[in-house]
Amino acid sequence: MTAIDLNADLGEGFGRWRLTDDERLLSVVSSANVACGFHAGDAATMRRVCELAAARGVTIGAQVSYRDLAGFGRRAMDVPPAELAAEVAYQIGALEVFARAAGARVAYVKPHGALYNRVVHDEEQAAAVVDGVRLAGGALPVLGLPGSRVLDLAAKAGLPAVTEAFADRAYTDRGTLVPRGSEGAVVTDPEAVVERSVNLARSGLVTAHSGARIEVRARSLCLHGDTPGAVELARRVRERLTAAGVRVEAFA
Repeated sequence: MTAIDLNADLGEGFGRWRLTDDERLLSVVSSANVACGFHAGDAATMRRVCELAAARGVTIGAQVSYRDLAGFGRRAMDVPPAELAAEVAYQIGALEVFARAAGARVAYVKPHGALYNRVVHDEEQAAAVVDGVRLAGGALPVLGLPGSRVLDLAAKAGLPAVTEAFADRAYTDRGTLVPRGSEGAVVTDPEAVVERSVNLARSGLVTAHSGARIEVRARSLCLHGDTPGAVELARRVRERLTAAGVRVEAFA
């Protein structure tokens, strides 16, 4: 049976502000990308999400980003490699405290937003992320876009490189994500998202923004938690995957 992981970005809030419905999404996904305080999240939020994830048997991952709380980590930034490596390790370490307190652990790392897109092509920034993961200790898997530099460098450093796909994001013909500021960058039709999810899981194929069919082989499928109706959409995706003979399970 084909298997795929369902991950969602969670803990994206701080103080009294909450963006994602963490508790309900954790009843659907198999892996949780938890914000570590740089683009969203704070100590209390990280602790709460780790406790909820551990109680539900959901794998915990550190979602690391540029230090950009005001811009939600989606603004381009130039951070010296040594500084970025230290900040990646810092974020993983912070989350690990709360994961262990909940009886779990940080099982993988996923860059967020501008950093995620930057390390697809930028050798220096990708190397800094990998250095940060190694600095945090352990051979943590790195989750990223197929063909990205960060996955190539992670594999060379002895870290498991795990490929990821997005059912609700438009792709270029080269297999990269259409920038969010571009028209049609986000797929908003729920049925289209569900259908793309099944196609990605079963055939590794998706229709690009141009209309061309491209290959995107992925072990994990991201469901954005900040999408309107995210919980119901996630449930529909999981139900349709199961009906299509796809087993949903964490990769780590």
